[in-house]
Amino acid sequence: MGLFSGLFNNYSEVSVQELQEKYGAYLTPNETIQTGFKLIRDAFVFTDERLILIDHQGVTGSKTRVVSIHLDAIYEVTMETSGTGFDDCEVTIHYISSPYHKSNNISVASYKFEFGKKFNAKPIYTTLMSIALANNKRLNG
Repeated sequence: MGLFSGLFNNYSEVSVQELQEKYGAYLTPNETIQTGFKLIRDAFVFTDERLILIDHQGVTGSKTRVVSIHLDAIYEVTMETSGTGFDDCEVTIHYISSPYHKSNNISVASYKFEFGKKFNAKPIYTTLMSIALANNKRLNG
């Protein structure tokens, strides 16, 4: 199922040890991996500081694009559970992409994660929503 799950843009969970071995070079000093998920080649990793998106590009996958979304920039999270048929479960995060979070001209972006029908995304949603709520209080307080 892992191969087909990856082909249909669905992430599967990976052990912290495997993530540390493969993506530990992208961590800053004192940053620790909490959990992570991967497709066939691509992955996303939650650390205690940020969300790291790893996109292996090209036919061989030797070219890699790494994007960081700081957890303190996430302000909204939505989840859509899978229905009948071929529907997948989706979690979308909305975040501030400009470096200054308390300015008049902030820019925002969103990123959508798709998981397989049987994947329980509720723990990811509640964790991210807790972060978003804390960020909203901090930014608007």
